[in-house]
Amino acid sequence: MSEQPKIIIDSDWKTQAQAEKQRLEQQEAAKKAQTAAAGESEALRFEDLVGLFATQALSYMGYIPDPQTGQAMISLEYARLNIDMLGVLEAKTKGNLSDDEQKMLQKTLAELRGAFVEVSRAVAKAVQEGRIKPMSGGPRGPGPAPTDIPLTPPPPGLST
Repeated sequence: MSEQPKIIIDSDWKTQAQAEKQRLEQQEAAKKAQTAAAGESEALRFEDLVGLFATQALSYMGYIPDPQTGQAMISLEYARLNIDMLGVLEAKTKGNLSDDEQKMLQKTLAELRGAFVEVSRAVAKAVQEGRIKPMSGGPRGPGPAPTDIPLTPPPPGLST
């Protein structure tokens, strides 16, 4: 009769793996609870909201070309609308933001407002010199909107 080898099962590694799994699950649950307590969703953060408005404003100031046409489009009215929305967000969240969020929002607003002034001046100069002509339409409906101007490159003196 031949003796079959005994199979020894080391259950210690299973116990360790299960303990590690439970520890990781507890850490994840604590992280979710902390995020929920801070009033943030995992999918969307305050920075994402600020980034959304900032991207739209930059797009309407000609810094980001239209993905379909490849041309930069300037609509100062739409750019101002998005910058103003960030201003409203700043006013309505005053005292409710972390220091980092407040600083990021203030810096974003300052940079966008500075860029808006530069683009506005460049557009006014280009219109005055006859290099570009205003198009019709705007956020307030059809009609003259002297700030809707298509440009192939961004305005002179501005980098993308």
